[in-house]
Amino acid sequence: MRGTDHRSRITRLLIRRALTELLRQKPLQSITVKELCEVAGINRGTFYAHYIDLYALREEMEGEMLQDFQQALSPLLEEEQPDERTPLKITAGIFQCLKDNAEVCTMTLGPYGDKAFAAKLINIGREKCVDSYRRYFTNASRKQLEYYYAFVSAGCIGLLEKWLSEGMTSSAEEVAEIAQGIMMSGVGFLGQAKGAERSGDREDA
Repeated sequence: MRGTDHRSRITRLLIRRALTELLRQKPLQSITVKELCEVAGINRGTFYAHYIDLYALREEMEGEMLQDFQQALSPLLEEEQPDERTPLKITAGIFQCLKDNAEVCTMTLGPYGDKAFAAKLINIGREKCVDSYRRYFTNASRKQLEYYYAFVSAGCIGLLEKWLSEGMTSSAEEVAEIAQGIMMSGVGFLGQAKGAERSGDREDA
């Protein structure tokens, strides 16, 4: 039984990787099951033993990421230890979730990605993040916070696309620190980064 479960997990992994690879080249509606099976190294019967069609495969992958994303956001709702719920820790948790789901991120944010799913992720985070921002920016109005969220969420998607293009070689914490610096300091972040770089050069010398 364990052997069967292991083979099933490996097969699903191969299928998912094949779909991700093909979605870098063309939209889902242009991909055939036959083509995916050739890339995955399986036969059509094996594919249909796991999925009804390619859309069901994508839906399963996105559904699992949605659950992980909601879990990453859950600290925003916890009230027991508010000091632990800093924007940096929350952002790092979100980027780690995205890194853990790199294949789905590629599907969502690539040139042939599922933009509707990307919008769904943003909408899920809106209320929770706006409530979190309210605790840190107590004088801001609801409208200001919502506009701020719209701005930073779009920026974070841009950061994620850049991160993906580099193979996610940087840690989630490092990317979160960059995002946090930009969100909190705006263009001033570049001056801080330059100062840190000069300091590092002096230490190396």
